[in-house]
Amino acid sequence: MNRAGTWQREWARLRASPFDLALLSWLPLLMGLLLVWVFAAGQPTRLPMGVLDADHSALSRQLLRMLDAAPGLRLAAQYSDEAEMQRDLRAGHVYAALVIPAGMAAHIKRGHPSHPAQLALLHNAQFSTHSGLIQKDVRSMVGTLSVGIEIASREKRGQSPQAAKAGFEPMRASLQAAYNPALNYQQFLAAALLPALLHMLAMVAGAWSTGTELRDATVPQWLASSTQRPLRALLLKLAPAWLLLNAVNLLLWLLMRQLGLLPEASLLVLLGLHGLLLAVYLALGAFAALAGSSLRMALSAAGFITAPAFAYSGLAYPLMAMPPGARLWAESLPLTWVLEAQVGLLQQGRAAAELVPLSGWLSLACALLLLASAALLKRAALTPACWGRR
Repeated sequence: MNRAGTWQREWARLRASPFDLALLSWLPLLMGLLLVWVFAAGQPTRLPMGVLDADHSALSRQLLRMLDAAPGLRLAAQYSDEAEMQRDLRAGHVYAALVIPAGMAAHIKRGHPSHPAQLALLHNAQFSTHSGLIQKDVRSMVGTLSVGIEIASREKRGQSPQAAKAGFEPMRASLQAAYNPALNYQQFLAAALLPALLHMLAMVAGAWSTGTELRDATVPQWLASSTQRPLRALLLKLAPAWLLLNAVNLLLWLLMRQLGLLPEASLLVLLGLHGLLLAVYLALGAFAALAGSSLRMALSAAGFITAPAFAYSGLAYPLMAMPPGARLWAESLPLTWVLEAQVGLLQQGRAAAELVPLSGWLSLACALLLLASAALLKRAALTPACWGRR
């Protein structure tokens, strides 16, 4: 049988199974488009919050107007009692609530620099992103109002406007974001979730395409289609899945470039890096199936390794803050290093040449997994007792 036998056989298997073909083509494309759409706003805005204003003064009303004008906030409710406010917080109708105590304006007018008026912001920390953004905007608005009150007070005591401003703020910090200055979640988070999604499908595809041969006891036909060469059988077996997933990846990143989220010069470098990542996880899936001689075990391993990989990648939770065991596991996953390189390439101005060592390690890992899988496939061909196992 000619060299293309395994190639043709694998394509015939995919065409005969609409679900398998969908898993490698339109389904990941649809999920990728959904991710891009979910983060289309770039940054959450107009997050609903409530206010319990017990002061009912001109100053408290000014603060409410400033809060509602902040781009990240929307005053969705004003409460008259604390019980109603707590119910809305627990129900998720608002993500935070600001309590303005009675007598705040009078306290400020009397002037007690050692005892400033206290406002209480209750926020739902279960939603860490929402909570962080709301806290930032509330602090900014309260701070702006507080500075205005203090400067006006100094001017009334005879200071010039310039002296009042300089006296209130003798030292100033200039905060500049070195990376992702626009805090664009589409550029940062959606871009990281795309390879995380595809690497899961790659390992599942490698485990499934190899494990079904064991389950269906068709290993002899598989090897015969590649002239009894295990390594060639594996390469041609995994190649269609690799090509399909890379085609999906290409389409998604072309869309990201069209949206202005990808530098022109980074596309080919990024696609090459992702191509190696997919090859590693396809080979890992095949290795898991052949090592355990079980499709079920291989799919379980794919879920165990890839499903939590993004959480361990250092983007959701900092690597340096992980305990040693968790960090060791995180640093053993190729996805962690690929996402670190991707962030460096897209947002930190990292040169493509700096990714050569990582590309070399990924290539080496893929080669070792394929060679080990080929040896296991050769062993499986000689031990028919392992065929038919689910």
